Amino acid sequence: MQKRVITIQDISCVGRCSLTVALPIISAAGIETSILPTAILSTHTGGFEGYTFRDLTDDIEPIVDHWKSLSLQAAAVYTGYLGSEHQQKLIADIFTAYKAQGSLIFVDPAMADNGQLYPAFDMDFALGMRDLCAMADLIVPNITEATLMLQRDYPGDDYDQEYIEDLLRSLSDLGPGQVVLTGVSFSFDRIGAAAYTRATDSIDYYFTNRIDGYYHGTGDIYSSALLAAIVNDTPIFDAIKIACEFTFESIKRTYASGEDPKYGVDFESGLGEFAGLFD
Repeated sequence: MQKRVITIQDISCVGRCSLTVALPIISAAGIETSILPTAILSTHTGGFEGYTFRDLTDDIEPIVDHWKSLSLQAAAVYTGYLGSEHQQKLIADIFTAYKAQGSLIFVDPAMADNGQLYPAFDMDFALGMRDLCAMADLIVPNITEATLMLQRDYPGDDYDQEYIEDLLRSLSDLGPGQVVLTGVSFSFDRIGAAAYTRATDSIDYYFTNRIDGYYHGTGDIYSSALLAAIVNDTPIFDAIKIACEFTFESIKRTYASGEDPKYGVDFESGLGEFAGLFD
C-alpha cells in the first residue's frame, strides 16, 4: 500500500519554500502527500515587500475533524513553519491523535537562523516549539533553533564536535528519539548535518562543499528530502546524505544560473534523479 505523509505548513504562492517544496519533493519519492495549510501568502517573507497574508488557523480544526470522520491514516506527520502559539496548540492535538495510530512525528522547528528569531516570533513561541519537539520522533533544527529551545547562548561559528554532540543529546533528552542538526560546519569550506539516534547513542555526520550566499527555502528542501527518505525506510546516515546532496545540488544549480536567490533554489531540475533513488 502506498504510504501517506501529512505536512502542515504555509503556502507561499511565489518563492520556493514550505508546502510548495514539501509537496513535490515528498510526492516524487512515491509517497502520497496530503497538506494542511496554515496560511497563504502571495510570496514568502524573505526579501519581498508588500506581500499578502491570510491566516488559516480557523480552518485547521474543521479540516482535521473531517479527516477523523474518514479515519485518515498517515505514515508520518510533518510540520514546518507555523504562524502562532495558537497553531502550536492545535498541532499538539493533531500529534496526539496521530501518535496513537503509530504515525512518525517529524518536526522542523522553523523559527530562527543566524542567531536570531524570525521577526514574527518571541521566546514564548520558541518554548512552544520546544514542547512540540518533545512530542516528536525526529526533529530537524538548525543550531540557532537548537540553542533557543535549550535556552543556551548562540555560539556563532565558535564550536567544536564536542559541543555539537552535547547539543544533539540534549535535544534528544527533550523527547525525540532522533535529532538531525543542520548547518553544522567544522571548516570554512564544508557544511552539512549531524544525526543522533538515542537507541544506539550513535552520531553520524555528512558534509558537502559550502556555496557562497544565503538561499531561501533550503531548510524546507532539506527536511522534505530527509523525511521522504526516512518514510521510504532509508537508514539515517543514508537519509542525511540524500538530503544534503539534494539540497547542495539545488543550490549549486541556482548559483550557476545567477537567478535571484530570494525566489528559492532550483530543486525541480533534480526531482527526476531524486525519484530514481526510491524506485
